[in-house]
Amino acid sequence: MKTDPEIIKHLMQQGSLLPKEEMLEITPKKGKLFIGIPKETFFQERRVALVPEAVQILVLNGHRVKIESKSGEMANFSDRDYSEAGAEICHDPNEIFQCDIIFKVGPPSEDEIDMMKGNQTLVSALQIATQAKVVLQKLMTKKITAIAWDFIRDDEGVFPIVRAMSEIAGTTSIIVAGELLSCYNTGKGIMLGGITGVRPTEVVVIGAGTVGDYAIRAAQGLGASVKVFDNSMSRLRRLQNNSSTRLYTSVIQPKSLAKAIQNADVVIGALRAPLGRTPCVVSEEMIESMQTGSVLVDVSIDQGGCFETSRVTNHNEPTFVKHGVIHYCVPNIASRVSRTASLVLSNIFSPILLEMGEKGGCKELIKSDEGFRGGVYIYKGVLTSEVLGKVFNLKYKNIELLII
Repeated sequence: MKTDPEIIKHLMQQGSLLPKEEMLEITPKKGKLFIGIPKETFFQERRVALVPEAVQILVLNGHRVKIESKSGEMANFSDRDYSEAGAEICHDPNEIFQCDIIFKVGPPSEDEIDMMKGNQTLVSALQIATQAKVVLQKLMTKKITAIAWDFIRDDEGVFPIVRAMSEIAGTTSIIVAGELLSCYNTGKGIMLGGITGVRPTEVVVIGAGTVGDYAIRAAQGLGASVKVFDNSMSRLRRLQNNSSTRLYTSVIQPKSLAKAIQNADVVIGALRAPLGRTPCVVSEEMIESMQTGSVLVDVSIDQGGCFETSRVTNHNEPTFVKHGVIHYCVPNIASRVSRTASLVLSNIFSPILLEMGEKGGCKELIKSDEGFRGGVYIYKGVLTSEVLGKVFNLKYKNIELLII
């Protein structure tokens, strides 16, 4: 006869053979996003954060979208387009700023922040140069989680919004230059490109980044003769390898640059600085040597410009003439083609917003996605950007310490 311990052991062995419940991983609960898209109030901002097609995708996935009336008007999207896509049209901006997620293009104004109820998520451009300390302080007071879309990275470590807008700026700069060369714009009266029996247009591109790359592609596509200057040999080599024809490439040396500019019909300034002002590499003396009616397009003007004669212009008065040379120095070139730019923004953000819903909300996406987390500069009212903290003398914390 078995003793009591033997009986207990036998029963335990028998129990271990019984079927058990399968332990499955608990998936995050899907969240329904409540997104508000206000009408842009930033100077000459014509883009809209989401186009009707993107809104429709979000609504079909169970999310709610409110948009202020006439928000898409400057990009040729009507209220009816948005209404048919499932958005709620609001005439009072206060209603938009009560949504959980405020999604816009330009940075928020003080008045817009005042309308926010607090404890919300703001997704917009940061544009450090235009920020005021009081704007950051108000966002922090209202416990806002603020995300700069120009600092969000994708899976390959690229800033997708910055790259896309740079591609648009590079291509558009050549289109603008072609218009300005026309005699109806006090230009030389020549066609940008080449035609049989006529010398091709001389285009100089300063900067071999994304803007320069797309400006070169557009100019070569029209048949222009292109010369490229940059101080990065790796960038110049990449352009040369990717080009179907041999390019004239050079590092930025004053004498060779001055000679190229003197003979150029168009000069595109496409230099970028990681932080601070763009280096001014073209002197006023170089510009004086150019032919009357030549064109300068300074895409770097939002960082101070790379031409000594540059000064900020706008879409209403985009050009001025100095030393007989036409200068185009509009900071926000992408707004000139606002419909295309809005479609690009939507193409990038639609998947991000859908993933946000799948993860259970913005906070969960911040925790799980390092690239998206890189765009956060305020988290629940706490400043997390070291750059902004040092610029405005404000206390900041590493976001990694806040999301644990």
